[in-house]
Amino acid sequence: MPIRAVLWDVDDTIFDYANADRAGMRDHLRAEGLADGFTSVGQALARWRTLTREHWARFESGEADWESQRRNRVRAFVERGADDMDDAEADAWFGRYIVHYEAAWALFPDTVPVLDLLAERYRHAVLSNSSLHNQDRKLRVLGVRDRFEAVVCAAELGVAKPQAAAFHAACEALELPPHEVAYVGDQPDTDARGAEAAGLTGIWLDRARTGGRPELTRITALDQLPALLAPDTRFGAPSTFG
Repeated sequence: MPIRAVLWDVDDTIFDYANADRAGMRDHLRAEGLADGFTSVGQALARWRTLTREHWARFESGEADWESQRRNRVRAFVERGADDMDDAEADAWFGRYIVHYEAAWALFPDTVPVLDLLAERYRHAVLSNSSLHNQDRKLRVLGVRDRFEAVVCAAELGVAKPQAAAFHAACEALELPPHEVAYVGDQPDTDARGAEAAGLTGIWLDRARTGGRPELTRITALDQLPALLAPDTRFGAPSTFG
């Protein structure tokens, strides 16, 4: 059966999360008086991202809820325990960081052109391991929320990628079987492999050109996606993907 819809990851797929994260951390360190505690913004950001991965993995596995993973990231970053930093203080710290982070929000340059190219042929929705509050608002601020029929998020589902139930919930929102849906995301295992295991067509967006995963369908930029989805259409000749 042909692909009838594209499900999209958001962060580092259509939204330039990495650059926004760096700019947000730089400005937040300065505002909080924490800059002297690190040798560079890069060091602080590396620490923040390591903690994000650790606590996000606990959220994805169901060991922690949405609010707890955020609060525990903050406490670990500032090296304060729950007895020394209560939930309200951790939430306030994270909220101040978010102000700086959001000021740097931007789509990747290839996002809107590809959404335009695919608009007539495919339906579109989002499946994210974030929360609906965060991602719906983000897409509205970035001016693309109306491109997606549905925004499905792990925090509300109670299940996260790469679990098949998360992908199936998004397919149900589109009222399509998994084999008629493609999923595009920047994580080879959480996104592409998880989608494939759930019966969708998984596509790994490898913007960094890291390669090394020949078993996965891979693109290095979104402008390669139309030809991959429909190589015999007006979108152009098929490309070769490694």
